[in-house]
Amino acid sequence: MSSESTVETLVTNAYLVVESRGASAEQKATGITDVEAAQAAGREIDGGWLAVAEGRVHSVGRMGEPMPSAQRTVDAGGRVLTPGLVNTHHHMYQNLTRAYAPAINGTLFQWLTTLYPKWSVLDDESVYLSTYVACAELLSGGCTTSSDHMYVHPRPNLIDAQISAVSDVGFRFMANRGSMTRSVEDGGLPPKEVVQDEDTILADSERLIGAYHDPNPGAMTRVALAPCSMFSVSESIMRSTAELAEKHDVRLHTHLAEDTDEDAYALEVYGRRPVEYFEDCGWATPRTWVAHYVYGSDEENRRLAAAGVGATQCPSSNMIICGDAADAKSLRGMGMDVGIGCDGSASADSADLWMETRTALLLARHRHGPDAFTAREALNMATEGSAANLGWSDEIGHLRPGACADLVIWESSWLSQTGVLTDPVEGWLRSGPARAHWVFVQGKERLSQGELLLERLNDVVTAHRAAAAHMQGVS
Repeated sequence: MSSESTVETLVTNAYLVVESRGASAEQKATGITDVEAAQAAGREIDGGWLAVAEGRVHSVGRMGEPMPSAQRTVDAGGRVLTPGLVNTHHHMYQNLTRAYAPAINGTLFQWLTTLYPKWSVLDDESVYLSTYVACAELLSGGCTTSSDHMYVHPRPNLIDAQISAVSDVGFRFMANRGSMTRSVEDGGLPPKEVVQDEDTILADSERLIGAYHDPNPGAMTRVALAPCSMFSVSESIMRSTAELAEKHDVRLHTHLAEDTDEDAYALEVYGRRPVEYFEDCGWATPRTWVAHYVYGSDEENRRLAAAGVGATQCPSSNMIICGDAADAKSLRGMGMDVGIGCDGSASADSADLWMETRTALLLARHRHGPDAFTAREALNMATEGSAANLGWSDEIGHLRPGACADLVIWESSWLSQTGVLTDPVEGWLRSGPARAHWVFVQGKERLSQGELLLERLNDVVTAHRAAAAHMQGVS
């Protein structure tokens, strides 16, 4: 489309964050601030506009510069506009057991063994409802793309129900075909009702790739392969899955080094630390990203970074269950792509990427000092870092012309922004809370002036409550 053509949507009067990066170390040494560096480089535009055409960012510019004519104009009212946030680790079905009282104060292993029997009643309907609710909640928190690690399969074809839900919502999605083969009877944690045999897992993985994985530009749905963890799958399925991912050129995902109990388990069962086992199984490749990754040693961190493995920090969930979280600053300093994830709605009990991004900022500063991490670095994790985790950084996580038109116009609590005069991005993340005011996915409006544009939402929420009550055994 030429610059003279009429675009579909023109967003005007925004503080536009095209991509999230601040000042370099050299610039900071001369007194240049993050906001000055970003504006000078055109990464941020104060009083900016953005044009959308055919699901893509057509062009960006400054108010007063020539703008394309548009079928529709949205006035951002001076609000911050960022790329849509990207969630790289979730278990959407778990919003059916949020804040489940018998599990809330347990360790990771205690938490899992309490909830696995509840999750064994999952069916097509409850998976559809929980996925729909998760996508709606994520949209409200400014997330436009999410992966989901669906590893509990008491019945076949549950991921098909997820694909149906995300299609109905209009949400960009990477389905992670999770798996578990080792039940409690085999020395694992889950009951036998939620595990599958290896042939079934591999056959369904190929089926899902064939049915839903879209490798083409602008894809709305892709598939990754994701054995749950070393304490719930066999070594052979880890190896076979890595081979299958290589065959079909899809991403690999699993939990790794999430809890100190994992170290003891790996040494007892495999005679190796978790990262050593992971590497021996053929997973240390650039197609892999891992969830949590809290307890790798410095040497292990450097090996995985050098191998091109990415990691997802899950701030709230890890602090609730494990007491620590991935050292995002150090891992990024080693060259590792680090993204942000909500994790399961039964551990974090929320799916708000703005909140997780703010918590990532606080964690890094708490660990490394007040000058160690900025709002732009945290936003970079939630956008470009997360997109890199999913192998999608060519199209999402930024708003450069040609990118997918996944964008968020933010609304902060108005009193919280009173006095924010020198740095809108720091103000947006430090001085919250903030919620999405407008959300576009692939150029299509999904949330308008704080209201989700989902016709079925009320009916889905009502049905979800009934499904959650049945799962939890309450009236």
